[in-house]
Amino acid sequence: MSAQNFRRPEGGRIDRDTPRNFTFDGRRYTGYEGDTLASALLANGVRLVGRSFKYHRPRGIFSAGAEEPNALVALGTGNRSEPNTRATTVELFEGLTAHSQNAWPSVRFDLGAVNGLLSPLLSAGFYYKTFMWPAGAWEWYEKFIRRAAGMGRATHQADPDNYESAHDFCDLLIVGAGPAGLAVASVAARSGLRVTVVEEHSQLGGGLRFEREHIGSDSAETWLDRITAELAKRPNVTLLNRTTAFGYYDGNTVGVVERVSDHRAESLPGEPRQRVRLIRAKKVVLATGAIERPLVFVNNDLPGIMLASGVREYCNAYAAIPGRRVVIATNNDSAYQCARDLAESGVTVLAIVDARPHVHGSLIEAIERRGIEIIRGHVVTRAVGSRQLRSVCLAPTGVSHGNATRRIDCDLLAVSGGWSPVIHLQSQRSVKPVFDAALDAFVAAQDTSECVCVGAIRGLTSTVDSIVAGLRTGEDITTQFGHSASDISGLIGLLPKTDVANPLLPLADDRSLRAGSGKAFIDLQTDVTESDVALAHREGYVSVEHLKRYTTLGMGTDQGKTSNLNGMAAMANQRGTSVPAVGTTTFRPPYTPVAMGALAGGATGAHFRPARRTPIHAWHVAHGAHMSEMSSWMRPWYYRSSGADVNAAYVHEMKVVRNGVGMVDVSTLGKIDVQGPDAAEFLNRVYVNNWHSLAVGKARYGVMLRDDGFVFDDGTTSRLADHHFFMTTTTANAAPVLSRLEFLLDTSWPDLQVHVTSVTDQWGAIAVAGPLSRTLLASALQGDFSKETLPFMGCTAALFDDVTVRVHRISFSGELAYEIYCPANDAARLWDRLYKSGKALGVIAYGLEAMGALRTEKGHAAGPELDGRTTLDDLGLGRMAKTKPFAGSVLRKREALCSTDRAVLVGLKPEDPSERLRPGCIVFPEDGPISGHGIGHVTSTTWSPTLAGHIGLGLVKRGQQYAGRKLRAVYPLLGETVSVVVVDPVFLDPEGERVRA
Repeated sequence: MSAQNFRRPEGGRIDRDTPRNFTFDGRRYTGYEGDTLASALLANGVRLVGRSFKYHRPRGIFSAGAEEPNALVALGTGNRSEPNTRATTVELFEGLTAHSQNAWPSVRFDLGAVNGLLSPLLSAGFYYKTFMWPAGAWEWYEKFIRRAAGMGRATHQADPDNYESAHDFCDLLIVGAGPAGLAVASVAARSGLRVTVVEEHSQLGGGLRFEREHIGSDSAETWLDRITAELAKRPNVTLLNRTTAFGYYDGNTVGVVERVSDHRAESLPGEPRQRVRLIRAKKVVLATGAIERPLVFVNNDLPGIMLASGVREYCNAYAAIPGRRVVIATNNDSAYQCARDLAESGVTVLAIVDARPHVHGSLIEAIERRGIEIIRGHVVTRAVGSRQLRSVCLAPTGVSHGNATRRIDCDLLAVSGGWSPVIHLQSQRSVKPVFDAALDAFVAAQDTSECVCVGAIRGLTSTVDSIVAGLRTGEDITTQFGHSASDISGLIGLLPKTDVANPLLPLADDRSLRAGSGKAFIDLQTDVTESDVALAHREGYVSVEHLKRYTTLGMGTDQGKTSNLNGMAAMANQRGTSVPAVGTTTFRPPYTPVAMGALAGGATGAHFRPARRTPIHAWHVAHGAHMSEMSSWMRPWYYRSSGADVNAAYVHEMKVVRNGVGMVDVSTLGKIDVQGPDAAEFLNRVYVNNWHSLAVGKARYGVMLRDDGFVFDDGTTSRLADHHFFMTTTTANAAPVLSRLEFLLDTSWPDLQVHVTSVTDQWGAIAVAGPLSRTLLASALQGDFSKETLPFMGCTAALFDDVTVRVHRISFSGELAYEIYCPANDAARLWDRLYKSGKALGVIAYGLEAMGALRTEKGHAAGPELDGRTTLDDLGLGRMAKTKPFAGSVLRKREALCSTDRAVLVGLKPEDPSERLRPGCIVFPEDGPISGHGIGHVTSTTWSPTLAGHIGLGLVKRGQQYAGRKLRAVYPLLGETVSVVVVDPVFLDPEGERVRA
């Protein structure tokens, strides 16, 4: 179908000279530039666009904005496929491809509709009751449930588009460019304030985009065009259209997502698809408007039933007519504007069904003069049709009826149940809304120094009132900023007076269940009915938060924008109380769904976490290092010159270190400078061992605990002067340790005179290990490295050309070893000097794999053992803890942490040295069944060329009792079982003769 059967011949804010071809469910249609997908579908006579979540009932377009619960479609194909997109917010572009979803084999004939026949079994909370029997059957049910869950199907292909993140600052942020927001902006902009205006639509104006009223002597369209043109010319104003504010956070920060190129088939070169901005404002104005509420009656979900505001917007803004024979059902005055605009567009308005018995006013009288029947004191009780609305049944207000008193044939029913202010952003700041009985709605709470609400969010129901409020708010804000405000009295005087409105009929008076059989839906997206709310009440789920989760009311992609208040009113009816007594659910970000790509911005692939490179990185790559990422650092795993693969390479590297000399880049170690008169006392409280007695020029191994008594980190700290210490941490915990030290100084011990500073990036670090390491240092550096001058755990200064370096005699490998700390800019040159000087000694560079294997032979606990669940005693380090207070000293003595039944560190040697022991193996006793969690697990393993066999470290319950005994290490994934003997975790040189050589 290409002919536009439901398009007015003129009018609308569309460009009729620019047609746009698109497809929906494989059929080709034509719309115009300025259309949304929804308006183009309606103009082409397409009514059925999808199926509901639970019952797979036919659903059509219901609204014209972000509140849309029904028209969720999948856009695009292949790697640009995007599910669950609201057709009402998708701008039409040439070649757009869209598909209905949640239907098979087609939206017209959906086998899932059989769920409607099973509805007695699928009532509220059925998933909590149905799948509990028989015992243990959940795993069988689960795969079917997960397959049925969700509203669309995402692609697994990589996203080809780019996204950006930005940080913006302004004096005044205005969210919503409707009449109130634009009025605030116009006054504030003239004063010179930095103003940012955020509007989710492609065009500014909010409801003014389809308003036919006059503002003073101008039409709404003329007033809007003049204001937007004025704002666009001002350099101090930033206008962000196609931008949705999704979250309001601390520090007056508002998160917005800007849809930069969603209105095009592809982004322009260098252009992102979407951009997330974090805007920090001195003051925020929320002019977010209000959303029209639906009415609840039997079959109120049929295609052809729409919000009156949506019908009006399609008619006026897009010149699209959703139906030819229209009935309007309302309980308030706003729907009469819809009737007037439809009638002026040549549409037949059959009747206005008003729940109120008495209504009057100039607009209502004008409607009657047009010959449109107003049926007062009646409500729609039932809609009739299958895939399309055919007629509606009426009955007097407030009475339960089995039979209707009147029936009207029609193809469109426009409904209006009042208006719900969009209070979501203010509520995200934990500000409770206020119930307005006259509006039967929750409105924004009192303003604060940081945030002001204006317009419909305050409950103002007329355009003129909103503009007046916006002008006055702009004047007040300008004065608060110390600027002189322009005189607005003349502007206000030009505005017409608002016609007195009739009181709205509250929902509670308008919504008793009308007819016998059939479903009356409250939440159209998740198929929640009045009877579901009644069932939740009977079963005790009367809190709105419990009601939400038990029935799924408001848990769809629309987050209950059209259903929340109706749901609360239904529960209020059940409880015999008022809507404010029932309360509201908690609004949380995001206001509307935000693409994961937009939230990630440029942080994808290698940019997800920027790779850190040591100062010696280029040398490693040039010399054949196989690089591996470790805690965001790129580090040599092994060197290809050492072997064909990692297994051959690391064994060769280990042999050279044990028998000669090797070098490893340890620049990634966390390095923290600790200075101040109380530095020693501070370390005494941070570490479990004593630090006052450490002499200048000495280093000491230390362990930190968390507050709960578990091991947090370990490392060496050297005393460079009386009040100056140099701390090293594990690579992974460099930032967490610094953060903890700063936290303790700020909160626990603010009286200590200590400064801690990260110097991780300021110092390169090289470890030189092996029996010939002292010889290598003597050939490359100027200094005395003799055993007497620089004993084990000593530190001194040395010269490398004219550069002073720090040399610490510390060993991670168990060999005679040194760690050299050099200014980062000179680290690569120092590495090269050491490597060239060591050629005659057979020096080798070694990587992570060899370093880990060397420490395993020596029994040093590292990452796999320091997993956040081990204590000092578990690791055999309990004797380090001194009788002094330190962080974690109290809770480490808890009964469970002192139990002799805990898993402790042991060494494990396979009975057959050639059998491979894998990390992660579950350890079981020699006898007994292999089931459950066993008595421990293997943490680290390696092939030891020194010991000519596989070895490992593990954590085993009551490990000391198994010394010399056999256990079984089981790797269930491969079905392997290895018989192991429990030995001391220090496999090599238990007396420490090598490190003290």
